[in-house]
Amino acid sequence: MAADDTTSSLGPVLHEGHLAQAGELPRLIEAAARTAGADGTYVYVADLQQIRLVALPQEGMPGDEEILDIDSSLGGLAYRTQTARRTRDGSTAYLPMIDGVERVGVLKVTAPRLDADVLRACEHLADLAALLIVAKSLHSDTLIIRERAQPMSVQAELVWAFLPPRTIGTRDVTSSAVLEPAYEIGGDAFDHSLTDSALHLTLLDAMGHDLASGGASAAGLATCRSIRRSGGTLPDIATAIDRVLGEWIPDRLMTAVITHLDIRTGRLSWINCGHPAPLLIREGRVVPDALQRKPQLPLGLGFHISEPPILHQQRLQPGDRILLYSDGVTEARSRDGDLFGEQRLIDAVLRSDAAGDPAPETLRRLVQSLRVHQDHRLRDDATLLLVDWHPVAP
Repeated sequence: MAADDTTSSLGPVLHEGHLAQAGELPRLIEAAARTAGADGTYVYVADLQQIRLVALPQEGMPGDEEILDIDSSLGGLAYRTQTARRTRDGSTAYLPMIDGVERVGVLKVTAPRLDADVLRACEHLADLAALLIVAKSLHSDTLIIRERAQPMSVQAELVWAFLPPRTIGTRDVTSSAVLEPAYEIGGDAFDHSLTDSALHLTLLDAMGHDLASGGASAAGLATCRSIRRSGGTLPDIATAIDRVLGEWIPDRLMTAVITHLDIRTGRLSWINCGHPAPLLIREGRVVPDALQRKPQLPLGLGFHISEPPILHQQRLQPGDRILLYSDGVTEARSRDGDLFGEQRLIDAVLRSDAAGDPAPETLRRLVQSLRVHQDHRLRDDATLLLVDWHPVAP
């Protein structure tokens, strides 16, 4: 297919997609795919917990096409591996829809003959579909409701409203996060953001599991962003959060790890206020106590207003991974009272690391293990944030 043919299939989607309702996207995408030589398409988005791929409503769709299991379907394999997958007869392909490095879902494409030109054009269409879905998800309840399997609590709505995309990254670094129980979170929150030369990470765990906890986490994230974007240091951020909690949400303690990674040099800087120490994963193993430092008091006591927490530093090596987690992960108990524990956490990450899973898939698998361990009834927030530093050689 010539370049102008590809443009002719994508052009109408670009032009009409600006003003189209979310429910119109499947029709626009299918029309573009037919122009490119395909028979038809279905658009699937991942649900909030990344258990299922849910099709956006489309005229004529059979009922058995509406949901694909991420762990047992060919479409799920395309989502997990972030690579195109085809049926044995070659008539159907599942193409991952990715926004930057964030997995959005998959595009199912059918054709009597999916040759290289048709497939390439549909891969471009999948990229465009991902961009449109992400853009419209910011203000479309149609998409948000489709991605949910159950109602969400008020405190969870509050926290999710403040959270960034689950996965961000560049050629040099990837950061991915998961947060459970997704529909009932209260005190945990995370943040990650990029500049041209650095990655910022924050993991907060506010005491309790109610609306005040969600409010404390939201206030913590807002304070962090305000100070960071004004040029403040990591200790400045901790001091400001301590002051805000004391003034507006008194008697609400919060643990935190606030981190800065220079993605050019690999220099990791961080402060830890009463939180579990991050783990450094290097060459398939955890480096013992690499990021363990003398404990600092949690935020909310007012102590760090006069004495900012100590700033720590560590030089990373290319290929290193950093795992941040809340105590809701290691302290998760089975029905028999067995703790999930740090060793089980480490084993799960190392297995995924050995399998070559990207950071988002590593965390998806890990949180599934955590759900199974607690019989799918998490009693506390459990947050995981995994960073891959994979600098491209100059």
